Amino acid sequence: MMTLSDVQRVELRPQAGDAEVTFQMDEDTFRVFYDRTARGLLSYLTRVTGDRTLADDLLQETYYRFLRASATYENEAHRRNALFRIATNLARDTHRRRRVRPWMATQESDLTSIADGGDPAARLDRGRDLDRALGRLKPRDRAMLWLAYAEGSSHREIAAAVGVQLGSVRLLLFRARRKLAGLLK
Repeated sequence: MMTLSDVQRVELRPQAGDAEVTFQMDEDTFRVFYDRTARGLLSYLTRVTGDRTLADDLLQETYYRFLRASATYENEAHRRNALFRIATNLARDTHRRRRVRPWMATQESDLTSIADGGDPAARLDRGRDLDRALGRLKPRDRAMLWLAYAEGSSHREIAAAVGVQLGSVRLLLFRARRKLAGLLK
């Protein structure tokens, strides 16, 4: 687990105009926030990037940038939305830079969290089918579906995290579900 003191020990690469980096959260507040959000954020990043190792790296970078931003937030939900927005932007930038395969197999635990119960072998098969189908979707569609159905995010939260207009979320989710359903048939 990353703590505020770990972040403070990270050597900053100063950029033009950076005088000093200050953090708005104390260590206890950050620790509670991290404990509440890290697991879901890691699952989201793993699903969006398709690479658990890359997702781990992006998770740490997300929290670092979140703390470095020194923004003030109205409440816990606003803070969480900002965190997912940073993570989405990092994943998108990494994808653009590296042009890696858009989807790779994830761990069985991730697959079974989406595939519903039943026979473990059948559940694993459904998970693999879902994994292959999601791999054929665009990264934005995968991100929106994950946020909506795995994270339970509201349309407002999805719009903020993915960077689309609030009024577009319903239509974009409908299209992503329809594409996914077509791929699963």
